[in-house]
Amino acid sequence: MSSSALARLLKPVAALPAAMSISDVADRLLTAEHKDFLSLPVVNGDGRPLGLVSRSKLQDIFMQRFGRDLWGRRPVVDVMNPQPLIVSLETSLEEAARQITGQLQYPIIEDFVLVDGEGCYRGLGTVLDLLKAMEDRIAQRNRVLRKALIELRESQTQLVQAEKMASLGQMVAGVAHELNTPLGYVKNNVQLLRELIGPLFELAEAQAALGDCLNAADADEQALARALENAARARERAAPEMLAGDLEQLFADTQYGLEQIGELVVGLKDFARLDRAMSEEVDLNECVRSTLVIARNGIKDKVEVLTQFGELPRIACAPSQINQVLLNLFNNAAQAMERFGRILVKTWAEPDALCLSVQDNGCGMPPEVLKHIFDPFYTTKPVGQGTGLGLSISFKIVQDHGGSIRVASEVGRGTRFLIRLPLGQAATLQRSA
Repeated sequence: MSSSALARLLKPVAALPAAMSISDVADRLLTAEHKDFLSLPVVNGDGRPLGLVSRSKLQDIFMQRFGRDLWGRRPVVDVMNPQPLIVSLETSLEEAARQITGQLQYPIIEDFVLVDGEGCYRGLGTVLDLLKAMEDRIAQRNRVLRKALIELRESQTQLVQAEKMASLGQMVAGVAHELNTPLGYVKNNVQLLRELIGPLFELAEAQAALGDCLNAADADEQALARALENAARARERAAPEMLAGDLEQLFADTQYGLEQIGELVVGLKDFARLDRAMSEEVDLNECVRSTLVIARNGIKDKVEVLTQFGELPRIACAPSQINQVLLNLFNNAAQAMERFGRILVKTWAEPDALCLSVQDNGCGMPPEVLKHIFDPFYTTKPVGQGTGLGLSISFKIVQDHGGSIRVASEVGRGTRFLIRLPLGQAATLQRSA
């Protein structure tokens, strides 16, 4: 492929015999078919190149007084360059360009000679054509690279979206599980209420019948006695003096369950920030609280979470993205526990930044793992249990906010992530597709 590319630059120019006079060469250079060439080749009897005679050299000679008379009859070998640029047609286009540009002298007054594999002359090539071919080759490669870059970005976007959807699926499953518990006993309490108020309705009906009997002018003693007996049995079944306590407990339990559901719904809304702007000023402590609510189902049986919140000014950020970072860190910390452990979350303010630390007492990471944790697709989890994109995406989100994320870890002692988000400057926020 490379040699054919170089062959396309070949221009079949008739070679000059060594004995040809300088005047005849000058006349040939004036013809239309040679007007585009800076020089003409001189070959020996075997067809091998001896040199090049340049148009510039002949012009210098003939501009001298009596130049044609003095030089015209002399053989062309007397004025040729015996060391021309010679390139084999078997050379790649890139190597030919390297050879020629490495030997090129300015100003450019000669073309270069193209020979076959045996060193015999085949034609001339011009430097301008070579540069144009290299420009086309570079442009073609740039197009290929640009296309590959676009495809890579599209793939990255799809992978990031897939990771988000996987995280969202886990989060929704956890929230659904958390909702099911209070919903379950709210439903049970409603069923109990239905059973408890049934006897009350019967009591009300029996008492209404008794009242009607008492008010009836034609009621006899036997009917009145039956009404009284029915009312007494209904009151015994209803047991209103005991029912008051049961109802109070049911209402309290039901209200607690509904408050838990409300807490989860508010936490989910705050976590996703679905009704807020992409970038806004938020309380970083509230981001931690809402994320812990969402992460509760996945971590409550594995770790105890301790928080030490400092007094923080509000910070401009994309809260849903920051929450995604926190959720990744909390889930990773819980997954690093070989037994029930502890996560310590601390926040504090510095003069020019807010800091957040997430520290666990899990298994920790060796140095060879630690240096790769932010690399895309790197994971130590079994196949099918991790994409290796969680920390990579988290790193990108923090970086887009103008901040930094650092990590320290020791095998057997645990891991600590430190996030630093700048204050008082415009963060470069990019929407992750």
